[in-house]
Amino acid sequence: MIRRGGRFEHLRRRTRSGTRVPMESMADIAFLLLIFYMSTAILKPDQGMEIDLPRASQGMRQPRELVAHIWIDAQGQVMVNDLKVDYDALAPVLIRKLRGNPNLIVALNTDRRTRYVYMDRALAELKKAEAVRVSFTTIPNDRGP
Repeated sequence: MIRRGGRFEHLRRRTRSGTRVPMESMADIAFLLLIFYMSTAILKPDQGMEIDLPRASQGMRQPRELVAHIWIDAQGQVMVNDLKVDYDALAPVLIRKLRGNPNLIVALNTDRRTRYVYMDRALAELKKAEAVRVSFTTIPNDRGP
């Protein structure tokens, strides 16, 4: 006769009901998958976004002496009114004009095909000159696309 209990009770086989899924390693697996994805993904830093800026429906005319026009063409050449200048000379020219007329409005005009890097350089020069009244002019809808 087999006796239950006693000193060999701890050696008896116990049956478990159901199965258990180990969850301890799930965080490790997710982390490894994330590292794998980050190391194999191809990033394209040179690819830019296409930006289509809104157009104004109408504008206000300002007297000629209150506006300094900055023109940037598609090749990145800069002109202030009718004077062709370099980007480094843009801030000193604007500082002189702003000293003569503190209420001067700087109108930044660009070609539709002008790369944004040229506009960014011009805006950096406007910051150096502390030009706070800046206007981005548009082409009216009846004169072109």
